[in-house]
Amino acid sequence: GLGGGFFALFVPSPKPMEEMPGEQLDGGGYKYPKPKPLSLEYALHTTISMMAVMLKVEKEAQGQAKIVKTVAELEECLANGTLAMILHFEGADTIDTDLHALHTFYAAGLRSLGLVWSRDNAFGTGVPFNFPDSPDIGPGLTEAGKRLVQACNELGIMVDLSHLNEKGFWDVAALSNAPLVATHSNAHALAASPRNLTDEQLKAVAQSNGLVGINYHKGFLREDGRSDKKTSLKQIVRHVNYIADLVGVDHVALGSDFDGAKMPENLRDAAGLPKLLKALRKSGHDDESLKKITHQNWVRVLGETWK
Repeated sequence: GLGGGFFALFVPSPKPMEEMPGEQLDGGGYKYPKPKPLSLEYALHTTISMMAVMLKVEKEAQGQAKIVKTVAELEECLANGTLAMILHFEGADTIDTDLHALHTFYAAGLRSLGLVWSRDNAFGTGVPFNFPDSPDIGPGLTEAGKRLVQACNELGIMVDLSHLNEKGFWDVAALSNAPLVATHSNAHALAASPRNLTDEQLKAVAQSNGLVGINYHKGFLREDGRSDKKTSLKQIVRHVNYIADLVGVDHVALGSDFDGAKMPENLRDAAGLPKLLKALRKSGHDDESLKKITHQNWVRVLGETWK
């Protein structure tokens, strides 16, 4: 069964991506304008509303689900079958540049924070949803972004590099004393989306004893960048195996992006994960490798990050 995961609070843009006109490029590529930055007031109101829902879910689960704040709590949930919920913000749009809100949200259970979504904010630059394209787009972290990374290190909040541009990635790599983590990104060498990581970035993640969680979105998996409904689980397997071969199985894991992306066939939700594990096993992964990919790597990285 599903032992737990990152429960992401994402503040949608007032104008949905679906309503933004994209440009189809010769050769099958595409280009989309980045959504505009959010106001702090809007982001804060939306985030608090979603947090209330998550707290309500925990209460109504009557012990079957728990928002975990320590590795000990996480391991206890995995041992007794309680669903472990890690509170994650997908984008720091709801954090003020004085970082007052960061400390408040940490006290409320925040343990994982993406610096940006695929739009810019006060802390950094997000990559656009273009294909093919490079993640080397725009400047690095702002001064506020650098302070945010340092504050996350001090508190023990995991910094998520997914959606961040390449210069921002390298700024975090230079600043952070925690393992580098991208919770839902893939290999750029296999699918040239700016949402994916280059080989040099993957190597930097491994050198920090960090981790990349594989994103199941079809457009970030396929060599042609298409969201083809016939995309198979083999596309996920090839990204897992590519990263494992490049930097080792200790630095790749399941990431998902359920409810935030278009999934391959047979993996519409967590109920399809046994099929993915079967496909990974068929490609050569044994029990030890699968344990690392499914949960042990995550527990290790969180143990080296959380206070």
